[in-house]
Amino acid sequence: MASVSSSLTQLSVPEEPATAAANDAPPNDHAGRKPSAMLEDEKEESVENHEDDWKDAPENPRNWSFGKKWNSAGVVSFYTFVPPLSSIIMAPGLQEIAIMYSIASETVVAMTLSIFLIGLALGVCSVSVLHLNNIIAIAFYLGCAFAPNAGALLAFRFLGHAPIAISAGVVSDLFVEQERAAAIAMISLGPLIGPVVGPISGGFVAEKIGVKWVFIIVAALGGVAGVYGIFCLRETYAPVFRLRKAKASGDPEAAEKHPPLPAETSSKLNYIWVNLSRPTILLFGSVICFLLSLYMAFLYGIYYLMFTTFSTLFSDVYGFDTGISGLTYIGLGVGFFIATFLSARVASEIYLYLSKKNGGKGEPEMRIPPLVIGSLFVPFGLFWYGWSAQAKIHWIMPIIGSGIFGFGMMCAFLPIQLYLVDTFTYAASALSAASVFRSLLGFAFPLFGEQIFDKLGNGGGNSLLGGLAIVLGIPFPIYLYYRGADIRKRSRLTR
Repeated sequence: MASVSSSLTQLSVPEEPATAAANDAPPNDHAGRKPSAMLEDEKEESVENHEDDWKDAPENPRNWSFGKKWNSAGVVSFYTFVPPLSSIIMAPGLQEIAIMYSIASETVVAMTLSIFLIGLALGVCSVSVLHLNNIIAIAFYLGCAFAPNAGALLAFRFLGHAPIAISAGVVSDLFVEQERAAAIAMISLGPLIGPVVGPISGGFVAEKIGVKWVFIIVAALGGVAGVYGIFCLRETYAPVFRLRKAKASGDPEAAEKHPPLPAETSSKLNYIWVNLSRPTILLFGSVICFLLSLYMAFLYGIYYLMFTTFSTLFSDVYGFDTGISGLTYIGLGVGFFIATFLSARVASEIYLYLSKKNGGKGEPEMRIPPLVIGSLFVPFGLFWYGWSAQAKIHWIMPIIGSGIFGFGMMCAFLPIQLYLVDTFTYAASALSAASVFRSLLGFAFPLFGEQIFDKLGNGGGNSLLGGLAIVLGIPFPIYLYYRGADIRKRSRLTR
């Protein structure tokens, strides 16, 4: 079985003269101090630039056939579809879970849904163990199905995750800048559409055959994804690919010329430290990464807040049963699907147009205009959804509002991810930082969402969220479009 690695997990550590290292080290550095992840990052670049002819080599993943590249992207998209599906598929059955486990607190009920995201945020997003993570997640899905009490259910939900923040590395490995919009759109659709498909099916499953079968079905789907991934996913990370090729050639000189990877030369603790610390350094060391990740996280928090409040809204106000309540998530799904195909095309056309005006050279800031456009739909959708629910008018109106929000959210997610991939040398680490941030807010928002709506009502609560969306989602992207290049030039974290 071929293993898979992305730029998130493999590092090169070429040797440096000891005296030079000693002279350059800051006064406070000493042998007992942890090594800098960014110093390791700077050393890694020598691997990717080792062979002058690699760019045109047929073995280069970017030169693979159309079918082979998109098959790899499809595997990753499938892998990123299952965990978010499992995170939310139980949403229509929350009231049944509260009854089954005698849970009286609304906060605890919401936590049985959102605690999954904490485990997802804390998980090690290593592609090299992706298949193993999936197998472990399947075991915990089954644990949720047969949990004897609420504590066990919370524990299994917390542990039952498979990291999904590896897609950016694969996209960066397989596609050049001009091709990335469609690939990012497809891979982003998995984490976003999974939580929509989940409640639609989960509502009827929970109502007809019981909540535990929701988790059994997810485990089976994870098994299908695992079989597909094990047989179809191939190595895409260039340094690892080239080193294996050099060793397989039988030419000792070719292998010796290739700098060793840290998995082979450094200690396991050092290797783990570098991989885990890099996303944190990117998140808090770059204002671009932090603010764009914050906006993504805010939208994701609203997204999960909708999931925990939909069942109550449509059952109490509109009299929907558990199965029919699951269908109310279709509005979000329609918004996502329309945005996926429309925004990918528009983003590509805008990028190519601006690149052409710039002498054929693309810049990350050329990803920003679609972000500003998409961000306008987010507050509009929230206002529509909140005030139509507040007025208790026909049930289709809040569903349409949620669809407008979903459209704006997807239109915002795509350019943000493209910008992070284009801007930062270690794309998977940048997307991992954003994924952790949004998972944390996705966990937190449902815990206090009910209190907001109880005090402000659906109209006032969603208006508050819409106002914050305007503040976070429009001024900074406009500033970034005009000043992003200067910010990037001053940062050692960017390309």
